[in-house]
Amino acid sequence: MNKIFVIIASLFFVPLSLFAKWEEVRIGTEGAYPPWNGTNAAGELEGAEIDMATEICYRMGVKCTFVAQDWDGIIPALLNKKYDVIIAGMSITEERMEKVDFSIGYMTDGACLVVSKDSALASYQSELESVNLNNSDAATQKVVGSVVALLKGKKVGVQGGTIHQNFIEQYASSALLSTYSTQDDLNLDLGAGRVEIGLADCGAFDDYMSKKEGSNLTSVSPSMGGGPFGDGVGGAFRKEDDDLREMFNDAIKASLADGTISTIAKKWFGRDISM
Repeated sequence: MNKIFVIIASLFFVPLSLFAKWEEVRIGTEGAYPPWNGTNAAGELEGAEIDMATEICYRMGVKCTFVAQDWDGIIPALLNKKYDVIIAGMSITEERMEKVDFSIGYMTDGACLVVSKDSALASYQSELESVNLNNSDAATQKVVGSVVALLKGKKVGVQGGTIHQNFIEQYASSALLSTYSTQDDLNLDLGAGRVEIGLADCGAFDDYMSKKEGSNLTSVSPSMGGGPFGDGVGGAFRKEDDDLREMFNDAIKASLADGTISTIAKKWFGRDISM
């Protein structure tokens, strides 16, 4: 009888200890990449991922706190345990998976090229409105080739340490690349004509172009995904925290299934980019 009691007690104890470990979760986010995550005039974090993460934490029954972190140190700070998960518009790529594990994807957006409306480049239009670089068909390769030709010798701005920098370095090394610490810095230089072309998530540019200061800019097709752009956006976790990652996966799946993430995406992006 005592042996049976010990076995039952030990089985019961394990999940309780796991739940206790994650009574509170710290979420690292940039707070400088609207509409994914931004900071309003009151200094408060806001955006699609802030709303989504708040909903996810409610479903998991844990208290969550947000920690703002500059993009260029966002993965090292996770590994150094400044926070427990990154929710910051981070695309799921093989390169990043060498250091962290990802949740399932929750949203995905194409990468857009943006130029000044009075630029000769503003009239450029590709044969396809969007391309997936994972495809190797002739039409996709032709469009990608035309984009690479367009970028050749041009001053192109991207946020440093991003999938957009990866694309330029892997596909368009003949471009004159400028990297920026934040999307805001890129937007300012692009609007002032200090770079000719900007490359970032379409939603990030849409947010800026909807404001007076970005009204002189326009996007040119195609939007791009796949390949160096990754396979959607997910939460990033330390490799030893599989239990936390699975908690997030369960809550994300439920939020996708009932349309909650779709509703959040439409609120902030004006369109459904849920996965």
